[in-house]
Amino acid sequence: MIFVITGTSRGIGLSLAQRYLAQGHIVIGCSRQEVEFSHPNYKHFLVDLTQEQDILNFAKNVKKEHPVIDVLINNAGIASMNHFMLTPLETAKKVMNTNFFAPFAATRAFLNCLKKSSTPRVINFSTVAVPFNLDGEMAYAASKAAVEEMTKILAKELASFNITVNAIGPTPVKTFLTKNVPEAKIQGLLARQAIKRFGEFSDIGNVIDFYIKPESNFITGQIIYLGGVNK
Repeated sequence: MIFVITGTSRGIGLSLAQRYLAQGHIVIGCSRQEVEFSHPNYKHFLVDLTQEQDILNFAKNVKKEHPVIDVLINNAGIASMNHFMLTPLETAKKVMNTNFFAPFAATRAFLNCLKKSSTPRVINFSTVAVPFNLDGEMAYAASKAAVEEMTKILAKELASFNITVNAIGPTPVKTFLTKNVPEAKIQGLLARQAIKRFGEFSDIGNVIDFYIKPESNFITGQIIYLGGVNK
């Protein structure tokens, strides 16, 4: 299979790229930084996902070598963990541009490639911050709530092309996004989960493995939260 994964320079995106390369797939990744690994089946592009033209150029370059894409994983994202009154409008716009408008534009840009696949899949990323309605994370949660709505509607609009569209909502995972979050807040969030631990990269990969299986062609428009969500 041929994967396009955004945000592969570190964290979840990097782990997913390495996971599917290890399984023998071809992976095309992108980020604003270079990656610190190499693999014969991996190609990396420098892309600013907040710029539509960058995304269009990225897709155009990928299509030259891979006119068919099987899986698009819209992983790239940023967080803003501040009270509403401490969040400048420009920060909220940046979060929305990266977390919602970027996957919107990337899915449009790679749509024709996906339509040519026999098992086309789009995987988006949400967060448990949405169902938890976490205070201090309004901009972040709102951007991911938009991703969830996009996932559900795209599942309907792209069903005629046999493209399934699903999302995963991780619990806190030890990445650069969570390392600056106060320990008390992290522990409070973990306490609200049914399974009270950090998420692992393998937990995320397991859900994506399920979504991309050929037998999962009847699963679409779903959001799977990790850890159990106790509102």
